[in-house]
This record gives sequence, C-alpha cells and structure tokens, in this order.
Amino acid sequence: MKINDVLEWIQIAEDDIYSAKYLYEAVRKPFEIICYHCAQAVEKYLKGYLTYSGIIPQKTHNLLLLLELCIEKDNSFENIRTECGLLNKFTNEIRYPYRIEIKEEDVIYSINAVDRIRNIESIKKLIEIFKNRERENNRK
Repeated sequence: MKINDVLEWIQIAEDDIYSAKYLYEAVRKPFEIICYHCAQAVEKYLKGYLTYSGIIPQKTHNLLLLLELCIEKDNSFENIRTECGLLNKFTNEIRYPYRIEIKEEDVIYSINAVDRIRNIESIKKLIEIFKNRERENNRK
C-alpha cells in the first residue's frame, strides 16, 4: 500500500464533496451535478479505504460493489449500505442523455449521506491522515 495513492483518493473525494456543497449554495443549483459529485466522493472514499487495506480497487463506479469489498475488511461499512444504494443511481450513468428527475430533497439527502459516510471510523482516520499531511505541506 502506498500512502500517497490513498491520500490522492481522499483528496479527490474531499474536492468532490466540497464542490457539491459549493454548488448547492449557488443561486442556480445544478441538482444533477451536485448528486453526481456526491456519488463520486463516496466512490473515492471507498477506493481510498480499499487501497489503504491493500486491495487494488476495481475500475467501477458501482458503489455497492465497492461497498461489499469494504465490508469484507470492516463490517462497520454495513451501516452505510442504504446511503451507497441511493447514491449509486447518481454515478456516471446520470451523465448521459437519458436524465433522471432529481428533486432538492435528493440533493440534501445526497450531501448528508456523504457526511454520514465520512463519519465511518475507517474513513475518518484516512481523512485525518490527509489533513495532517496537508498541514505538514503548508508548513514547508
């Protein structure tokens, strides 16, 4: 396991959730893009955890598949199955011509789901490692 690879996944995830929250504060709220960024953030957190656990993540956007791999390593990931299931509908398929209707409550749920996923102990640990690395780099 290369810690730099893990931290890169976490950085991209943090950027995705930051983008989602930023866009939600905009006057014109692009619901589809916000939900997409939420799903992308979760994908990156799960792939970061898998990489940290010594597993090379599959090239997939299927959050439920990634979740199953995480559960094999840490059963506490079972607690976010519902969130991953609902966010899974906002993965890459949302980006193509046949759009699904997204309501503001979907957006709010998506952002809150990412926050719940970020609170899984294994993910919190990786975010803390990432933030510590950022603080060290800023001191240089």
